[in-house]
Amino acid sequence: MLERFTTSARQVVVRAREEAAALGHGHIGTEHLLLAVLADADEPSAAVLVDSGLDHTTARTAALRLLDGGMDGSALAAIGVDLDAVREAVEAVFGQGALDPPAEEPARRRGWFRPGEAGRGGRGGRSPFTARARKTLELSLRESRRLESGRIATGHLVLGLLREGEGLGARVIADHGLDFAAVRRAVEATLG
Repeated sequence: MLERFTTSARQVVVRAREEAAALGHGHIGTEHLLLAVLADADEPSAAVLVDSGLDHTTARTAALRLLDGGMDGSALAAIGVDLDAVREAVEAVFGQGALDPPAEEPARRRGWFRPGEAGRGGRGGRSPFTARARKTLELSLRESRRLESGRIATGHLVLGLLREGEGLGARVIADHGLDFAAVRRAVEATLG
């Protein structure tokens, strides 16, 4: 499928890997795909989200909050709970990362990335993509076909995120108050 991606869409996939690595994640989820799209705010489909107030920094903060189980340190501090102290105490007893939510189950390998190579499978026969991220990529292909495009562009990846609708990337978009149908129309307009 990767051969159908435009250069900018391939860059999104590469940046998604970089986003995952920067966050210390051993998988590539829909949140990483969204962050990778938003990393290039000049890309027309990313600009749709950025113009609606969902930029890279805002999305990253929202994704980290959701990954942290939605715990809001300032809200807890208001009632006298120091979230950092709680985390430190729990990790002292149960080990580093004890409060971290489990990652989405990575999808089974079907020819995705090899470490250090854009385009092939991961270690141990496992894809670094979560099942939802893999579904998003498949849906981007369907969106490309539906719109009779010869290639998969960044806009198709955004449409795939919206169509998948349940991954962390879609939750970040929804939690920001964006209407999926309106975003879909605007992204489709950028695709021509």
